[in-house]
Amino acid sequence: MKEPEIDYKSIFEASPSAMLVLTPELVILDANASYQDLVGRRRHQIVNRYVFDAFPEGPEGTDDQQASLRRVLETRAQDIAGPIRHDVEESDRPGVLAERYWSSINAPVLDSDGHVVLVVHRLEEITDLVRAGSSDSDQRHQRMDLELYARSRELQQVNERLRQANARERQVALALQDAMLPAPQPLADHQAAVRYRPAVNALNVCGDWYEVTQLPDGDSAVAVGDVVGHGLAAAGVMGQLRSALSAAIRVVDGPAAALDGLDMYARSLDGALSTTAVQTVISSGDHRITYSSAGHPPPALAHPDGTVQFLDQATDPPLGASLEHVPRPQVTTTYRDGASLVLYTDGLIERRGEDIDQGLQRLADHLARHCKDEAEDLAETLITLSAATDDTAVVVVRL
Repeated sequence: MKEPEIDYKSIFEASPSAMLVLTPELVILDANASYQDLVGRRRHQIVNRYVFDAFPEGPEGTDDQQASLRRVLETRAQDIAGPIRHDVEESDRPGVLAERYWSSINAPVLDSDGHVVLVVHRLEEITDLVRAGSSDSDQRHQRMDLELYARSRELQQVNERLRQANARERQVALALQDAMLPAPQPLADHQAAVRYRPAVNALNVCGDWYEVTQLPDGDSAVAVGDVVGHGLAAAGVMGQLRSALSAAIRVVDGPAAALDGLDMYARSLDGALSTTAVQTVISSGDHRITYSSAGHPPPALAHPDGTVQFLDQATDPPLGASLEHVPRPQVTTTYRDGASLVLYTDGLIERRGEDIDQGLQRLADHLARHCKDEAEDLAETLITLSAATDDTAVVVVRL
């Protein structure tokens, strides 16, 4: 069945809203019947004229209207102008002007390239609103009512612009998250799962990161880190540090050497000082985990029997925190098949007003109960332990 063609010209003419169609030069192309009735002028009196020349008596608020239309042309977004006073001749009393108040909404019409080709100018009469409740008041009271209405419309417009800005910023954040925190690289001998949760009311990216890498010699490298701060600035620093550590662990001998290189790099990068990070290397051939930490919460090794060991024997200060560069320590421990290695950021264990040992014990108790879970299931339950007020990254490797 063929869809009926839509007669947009007829819709425009029949619309109860008073509307003008303007060129980008603000010349009136058309005015619908509602607009003509509202302002008391016929189409031939205003079409093909510059919009502000079509009303030579100059209604109050013209400057605000001009500014609104300029914003539409510059931003290519809808704009609401404040109220104006424009008196109109009464239909049954020639020569007698009636006091009238209006508010306008200006919206762009864009072509396929995003250029403004038309502007729709819609008038909304607010005379009754301005006069409501002020029939017994003086002129000063009436002006106050009008000012209040103007401020409320401006607030509505600002809120809409903030909503649009937040939506654009969120799109940027999601793109950054996809680029900086991709799905983990498959490991040859182990299952790995990651989870990331931003703080409540935060952007979807922050300074927390994770990295899961299959090394050329067959070993697996797993790291997490946490840049001080939140938002896009911290995310930018995080991306550089994550990439630097990922490169370092591929070419140096062990986690400590990789963090040494990252420490020297962080000293030259604005916003990177006091970052914490932990790097581990898993050797499946001899069932060993070698690790080194730069001020980061200790990884947890959950053994198959439910006991939990925190890898806290190779901890040094955060990146750039020491006055002089000192080689970082590293320690090696063993594991049995069926164990799980868990790396995380502080949002998983820290709570306001709570000692960090309580958070570590809560993590240990959870791992003891779920030590036999698959990597994906364990990561999913662990992320629910995170604090809503801080960002959290979790990596689980089933050994």
